[in-house]
Amino acid sequence: MSSNPQTARSRGAAIEQIAAQWLQQRGLKLVTSNHHVKGGELDLVMYDRDTLVFVEVKHRATTRHGHPLEMVNAQKRRRLIRAATLYLARHDLACPCRFDILAITGRPPALEFQWEQAAFDAY
Repeated sequence: MSSNPQTARSRGAAIEQIAAQWLQQRGLKLVTSNHHVKGGELDLVMYDRDTLVFVEVKHRATTRHGHPLEMVNAQKRRRLIRAATLYLARHDLACPCRFDILAITGRPPALEFQWEQAAFDAY
């Protein structure tokens, strides 16, 4: 089964928008979304009070082939850390940071959210 990359991209953008709204309802403030840097992308960059949070959003319609949290492996974490490091340098920021994963399962409007705060460290 082949999927249209444009359709997959627009579905991903829609899920990221839903994720940003869900996190904003829990007190986070959106800085940027879909931030591209050399070698990677940051889905959501948000503030949780004075902490800059890099949120990786993972969605699966079903968990038949695994849970979305399982998709953030060691290689993906290294890419996220590198992208975050470049983001901090580009914006000349020196502040507390953390990496969160927001795992979303289901199909709109019946979505389930699992938010792993401080899911991994940058070392």
